[in-house]
Amino acid sequence: MIDDLIREREKKLARYETKKNAFPASVRRTASISDLLSNFDTIASSEEKIFLVGRVYAWRDQGKIIFADVRDERGKIQAVLSEKETKEIEFIKETIDIGDFIEVKGVFFSTQRGEKSIRVEEMRIIAKTMRPIPSSWYGVTDEDIRFRKRYLDFLLNEESRDIFRKKRIFWDAVRSFLNEYGFFEVEMPVLEPVPGGAEAEPFVTHHNALDEDFYLRISLELPLKKMLVGGFDSVFEIGRIFRNEGIDREHLQDYTQMECYRAYWDYRDMMKFVEAMYKSVIKKTFGTLALQWNDSVINWDNAWPTIEYYDVFQKESGIDLKTASFETLCEKAVSLGISLEGIAGKGRVIDLIYKKTVRPKLINPCFLVNPPVEIEPLAKRMENDKGRVERFQIVAYGTELGKGFSELNDPRDQRERFEEQMRLREAGDSEAQYIDESFLEALEYGMPPAGGFGMSERLFSVVLGKSIRETVIFPLMRGEK
Repeated sequence: MIDDLIREREKKLARYETKKNAFPASVRRTASISDLLSNFDTIASSEEKIFLVGRVYAWRDQGKIIFADVRDERGKIQAVLSEKETKEIEFIKETIDIGDFIEVKGVFFSTQRGEKSIRVEEMRIIAKTMRPIPSSWYGVTDEDIRFRKRYLDFLLNEESRDIFRKKRIFWDAVRSFLNEYGFFEVEMPVLEPVPGGAEAEPFVTHHNALDEDFYLRISLELPLKKMLVGGFDSVFEIGRIFRNEGIDREHLQDYTQMECYRAYWDYRDMMKFVEAMYKSVIKKTFGTLALQWNDSVINWDNAWPTIEYYDVFQKESGIDLKTASFETLCEKAVSLGISLEGIAGKGRVIDLIYKKTVRPKLINPCFLVNPPVEIEPLAKRMENDKGRVERFQIVAYGTELGKGFSELNDPRDQRERFEEQMRLREAGDSEAQYIDESFLEALEYGMPPAGGFGMSERLFSVVLGKSIRETVIFPLMRGEK
């Protein structure tokens, strides 16, 4: 069936090219359709001849007159062709297809029904389509096709296009807020000899010129903190990171992340800053701070409560982390149906129990603070409790939407924690962190006290109420067989 339709279009292309080029390099365009329509009355009254371009979405041949819907990115207009006024109308009928890009010359007028239209004097094809566009009535409903051939989804679904307009506003708002507070934007390397800054499985690649293996970065953190060593007070990056882990509604293998670091701040300073930033960004992106989620309304404008990790963990799991042994934690995890295969450390078990018992209960925006040191190897210990670290997470909608802490700048403590992470790797934990000697050496030159924070595009997708795959233009897909 599809082959027959393609052959028919090939015949029309051959017919058209007996007289004209179906793929010209240059076109004539007075303005975009939306800009022209905004001045419709003035242009129509002057009977000015204009040129517009776009794609044909509908073609209604009624004999002596043809009505066509023509669209560009932001506007749509009805083109009216007639035997009396349109040059080469028979040739056009023989060669045009829905989906073709066209250039139209004519004048504006309103039909008897009041529809804004252009009376066509000349029409030519500027890009011939060889495959039929799916019906705009049925659209593209198969998710695999929508993600694999996203351009078809965009062609037929204004809502899908609008997602990415909002996403651009989102990242523009983040960048503007950071710039307003004096943060300096930088770009760090994507290829690293040692992956660091997060607990995640990295991708490995080979550098031919150096004949060495490198890793795609799993975080932006360690190079940015080296910038603090180098004398910069406030730095940030918005860039891609890569994690070789599972796919679900909230996780992808490559995605955009923002991390920022400010010297002479601690995590409390960063919490105040981040709350203001989130409220500003969400308001600019969505136009409101009260957003629908399932049957509830999440109001980001409310004051965010601060919740102690140990307190809520004991409340929801029944375990006191001050006294719980590794064996007790493992027994609790198994009772919750958590597989401990490949799990080597106390911190990982605590985190799995937290995700099963605590996180789903935190729906309204809050700060979750001061977790055990075992789950955060890059945060500074609390002054009054060396078993906990000065870390906060932003939790809402039952998931994490950002994380920050007082940065660990003691190279002795950092080395000990890296070494513990390596012991966990050797015991089978593939997500435990590596020792990064270059970062430790940088710390030995001195890094000022600092607060750091990171967030990813998960925030945008969760607040929008979509899976993260829905908010990435071309999510990675398994190869077609």
